[in-house]
Amino acid sequence: MSKIYCLYSRQNVPAKLEEVWQFFSDAKNLLTVTPPQLNLKVTNEVYGATVYAGQVMTYTVKPLLRVPLSWMTEITHVEPLKYFVDEQRKGPYKLWHHQHHFKAIEGGVEMTDLVHYRLPLGLIGTLANSLVVKKELENIFSYRYKKIEELFGSWPGSKMEMRMK
Repeated sequence: MSKIYCLYSRQNVPAKLEEVWQFFSDAKNLLTVTPPQLNLKVTNEVYGATVYAGQVMTYTVKPLLRVPLSWMTEITHVEPLKYFVDEQRKGPYKLWHHQHHFKAIEGGVEMTDLVHYRLPLGLIGTLANSLVVKKELENIFSYRYKKIEELFGSWPGSKMEMRMK
């Protein structure tokens, strides 16, 4: 069995919890915080203005060599103003489980992402993670961090906190 990897990211946002939650729980905003070079396209009609358990989104994405991949995720858990979870139902990963957590703190919101993922193809997947996938995920979350600062402002003295295991 191939290894399960974990990405942890934390960012403080100088905004109200309700404002940050509203932005992230609207599936249409995924395009705003995704690097343009991935050419992410939503391919289904997204119902609802905020996430709900059972919500499904389908996309195409071109992460490597401009080769399009199909991806389907489902929102499996939602606790408004606290967290939601998306899980891959179809796509490039053998496992994709992404937790989005939001917590009001003095002066804003602490956002935490926890992604567990597994790649297919055993040893080839392990090699792909080392050579490409890990770096690509770091780039995606770095882009998102900068985009959130553009949209909501910078947290004084803060820098990006991200760990991969």
